[in-house]
Amino acid sequence: MPVKIRLQRHGKKGKPFYWIIAADSRAKRDGKYLDKIGIYNPNTNPATIELDVDGAVKWLQNGAQPTDTARAILSYKGALLKNHLVGGVRKGALTEEQAEEKFKTWLEEKEGAVSSKEESLSKAQEDAKKKALDAEKEVNAKRMAASAEAETAAAEAEASEEVAEGTEVEAAEASSEENKEA
Repeated sequence: MPVKIRLQRHGKKGKPFYWIIAADSRAKRDGKYLDKIGIYNPNTNPATIELDVDGAVKWLQNGAQPTDTARAILSYKGALLKNHLVGGVRKGALTEEQAEEKFKTWLEEKEGAVSSKEESLSKAQEDAKKKALDAEKEVNAKRMAASAEAETAAAEAEASEEVAEGTEVEAAEASSEENKEA
C-alpha cells in the first residue's frame, strides 16, 4: 500500500489549519488516515508547527513519501535530518550518540534562528505602534492649535464688532446732539 505523508485540512473558511498525517495515497484529502504525526497552523506569524519527529522518522523509514509541503515542514522541523542520521547509524557510519549529538546541535541552532525572527517581528510591531502613536499625537497637536487659532480669531472678531458697535453708537449720539443744537 503506497503511503504518503501529507496535510489534512481543518478549520473554517479562510482560517485553515492542517494535520500532518500518514495516509494511503488513494484516500481522500480529508478522509481516512493511518497516523496523525502533527499539526501545522499557517495563520500565526511565524507559522505554528508541532511535529512528532520520531513518528515521522518511523513512517519515512517504512517508505512513506512526503508531499512537497509536507517535505518542507519535515525538513524545517528536522525529521528528514534525523531520518538521514538514522540511516547512517544503520550503515555503521556513525554511532547512536554521535547522531543524537548532531541532531541536538542542529535543533539548538534552529531554535536560535526562530527566536531571533520572533524577536525581530515583535520589535517591528512595536516600532509600527510607536510610529502610529507619534503620528496621532502630531495630528492631535495640529488640531488643538487650529482650534485655538479659531477661538482667538472669534474672540478678536467679537471684540472688533463691539468696538464697531460702540463707535456707531457714539457717532449716532454725536449726530443726535448736533441735531439738537441746531
